[in-house]
Amino acid sequence: MQTSEQLRIKRSEEGGRIWLGYSEPLNASSPMANTLRYEVFPDEEAVGGEMFSELKDYAASKAGDINIVLLGGRGAQAMYKIIRGLSETDEIDGLLSRLNVFTQDALAPMRMDNGLSFVRDFERLLGDRFFKKIKSFTPMLTDTADLEGSLVAYLDKLEAVGGIDIFFLGLGPEADAASHLCYIKPHSGARSTDIAGIIPISASILEHHINKFKVGGSSVSEEDETECRKATHILTLGPAAILSAKRIVQSIVDASTAPAKRQSFKRLLDSEISYEPAAAARQLDENPGLWVRLHDNIRTLILPDVLAE
Repeated sequence: MQTSEQLRIKRSEEGGRIWLGYSEPLNASSPMANTLRYEVFPDEEAVGGEMFSELKDYAASKAGDINIVLLGGRGAQAMYKIIRGLSETDEIDGLLSRLNVFTQDALAPMRMDNGLSFVRDFERLLGDRFFKKIKSFTPMLTDTADLEGSLVAYLDKLEAVGGIDIFFLGLGPEADAASHLCYIKPHSGARSTDIAGIIPISASILEHHINKFKVGGSSVSEEDETECRKATHILTLGPAAILSAKRIVQSIVDASTAPAKRQSFKRLLDSEISYEPAAAARQLDENPGLWVRLHDNIRTLILPDVLAE
């Protein structure tokens, strides 16, 4: 396994935010902004089917391991339902045995088995058979006194297996029609060289997280909720991780229950990203959803309600 020195990781801290970044820019898919093209599907099940097809097609095109980053929340639940069902059979055992699975964000500090953790939600959605059959599962650790050290170890593992093959992404709405990816929030100071961050969390974000999990069907005890409300930080992958992924599959399926996504998606489509580096950096910091526009191997899958006025 490579060390953080081999990864060339540099640490920066400002306003309580810690970013772990490469000392040199990665070879991003494209240094210029692209027009975001999207495909509209009739329902969430169709989107989930397309996401699973992306995974199968990628596996067919590549020998050896496949390294994927799971999407939390609503965006990939239909795909997870498909995978869980097939995991109960031997139909995709060959595919599962090649998967190195990573998470993209987490609340901390918090027990890994807290019902409000993304890990527990993935276990609920994907099932025990899935996790027994895959090659490896590497979550961001949240029950440690050394969050930064454990995050570096996570990045070491990600680099050691060869980087991200498929990054499953969503799109989160923010004020003024901005958006976030993973938990890269507006004005968090993330740069193109930052692969992961540790970001202070607000009470409003915690409240949103708790409500989202409850609505999604997670089993949440009073102890879980009390502990979650004491979380102080979010661990998140950063722009460098997104730009280094060989393939991005983005899904936006819950605009009916999160209507602010409509304005966020429209701004994502319509924004003209400056050719001037400093100005572009400001735009990306104000609206982190725009980072996907710098990747030229992305597929964006949406439902019709994202386009509704």
